[in-house]
Amino acid sequence: MGFYKMTTLCLAGVLCFGLGGLKAEASNLASLGEEGIASVMTEAHTANPEVDEKVVEELLPSEYENICIAQVDNYVNVRSLPSEEGEILGKLYDESAGTIEEEVDGWYKITSGSVTGYVKSDYVVTGDEAEALALEVGSRVATVATETLRVRSEASTDASILGLIGEEEELTVTAEEDDWVQVSIEEGDGWVSKEFVELRTDFVQAESKEEEAERLAKEEEAREEGRRKAAAAAAKTGATQQTVVGNGGGSSSGNAVASFASQFVGNPYVYGGTSLTNGADCSGFVMSVYANFGVGLPHSSSAMRSAGYGVSLSEAQPGDIICYSGHVAIYCGNNTVVHASTAATGIKYTSPANYKNVLAVRRIF
Repeated sequence: MGFYKMTTLCLAGVLCFGLGGLKAEASNLASLGEEGIASVMTEAHTANPEVDEKVVEELLPSEYENICIAQVDNYVNVRSLPSEEGEILGKLYDESAGTIEEEVDGWYKITSGSVTGYVKSDYVVTGDEAEALALEVGSRVATVATETLRVRSEASTDASILGLIGEEEELTVTAEEDDWVQVSIEEGDGWVSKEFVELRTDFVQAESKEEEAERLAKEEEAREEGRRKAAAAAAKTGATQQTVVGNGGGSSSGNAVASFASQFVGNPYVYGGTSLTNGADCSGFVMSVYANFGVGLPHSSSAMRSAGYGVSLSEAQPGDIICYSGHVAIYCGNNTVVHASTAATGIKYTSPANYKNVLAVRRIF
């Protein structure tokens, strides 16, 4: 008899006579994966209509059961051996997570990102403490899996449409309820059916020595490319060092970008549009502004989070791209952004720049 069938019969039986046996089966169920569990539940329900899927889900091990989360000032080294004599393979940064493989004399063997090695147990939290912390430091993300996603004002297909989001955009999840999730978009927090999104929880992962070196080299390359483009854009536009909006500082080309973008304030927002005069959506607006300076950007707010190189919000300069959940804007200085906001408000200024949670700040020039 196959394992699926054995598990199915066991489930049907224990739900008739008690939950003790079901708890014993939980670890076996977890090893099947989502498709396997779905298959088992279908067969179990056929064998016994009393099978309660929610009961089974509650008894399955938590997705965070073997997680560890770093609690350090900066990072803890991941080593090749459970000893401080071990070679440093990478870094597990504060509040980043790994999966525990085993425990050896006060050390955990973990896998995080591409790194597998040992961290001292003193520098990470596990168990219930890690599970509680995971809810704070993990980011629940919904990736749009349909051409145009309707975000509704309430968790119902009868509710009004709050906004529209394009395929493959990534949205921050703010709440979950049965078959619906609440996501953050420019128009506010709205609801989408789980049927049309793919859900995941993101944690900051360890970075290997090789990945760190590659990242630093790419960031320097992006800075050099930005300086080259800045010089070309300055020559093209005759830009000066004056700041566009207030005293935000920054490069002449960054200021030129912000100045150019600002002249379209008052023009309409059009979903899917790229016209600075007749209507653009948020990423279409940023893409078209930068196209004027010879820079090609994707028509996707999520994809723009990888453009150029990253800086902190406190370091933002005019021309930087400010990335939010399902939205992007251009920083103007003086804690102000210019963006294609919504169909109701069009292209406008907004202050402060962190009027909603900022996911990334990307610098092109």
